Amino acid sequence: MSNRHLARTVAMQILFEWDFNNRSEKLSEVINYNVNEFAVGLDEERDFIEKLVRGVVKNMAEIDETIVKYAPEWPIEKITIIDRSVLRLGIYELMIDREVPPKVAINESIEVAKAYGGESSGRFVNGVLGSVYREIEDKDSGVITPESLKKQKTEKI
Repeated sequence: MSNRHLARTVAMQILFEWDFNNRSEKLSEVINYNVNEFAVGLDEERDFIEKLVRGVVKNMAEIDETIVKYAPEWPIEKITIIDRSVLRLGIYELMIDREVPPKVAINESIEVAKAYGGESSGRFVNGVLGSVYREIEDKDSGVITPESLKKQKTEKI
């Protein structure tokens, strides 16, 4: 297992714990505890873990809007905390950070979801992130889709 994969797993655990406790704990304390407890030997990845977690938290409103958009039949509060945390990380890496290739971000998210989520978590995460990826690709390539035309029309009004 690569160090980056383990770092993403620790980042997911931090987001899970913070969300599970209704975001009542100081984020820095949750980060420090989890890094010291579960990332022993990943000293060079500490900055990466913290960047992921703080990036997700900083952009959580936008990320959650994206989840709602691509999983409309699942109210965000009904998505399991594990799946929600994995999706937040994946969407952050796909849409905001964009440091790794999109397929790497998606694959990493699916693997974490399979390892820590429920029986259908991998498929659920794959479906949501795959849809996000297709829209990003359409925007980046300039492809006009029915959705982009609808959005253009509503933005002009």
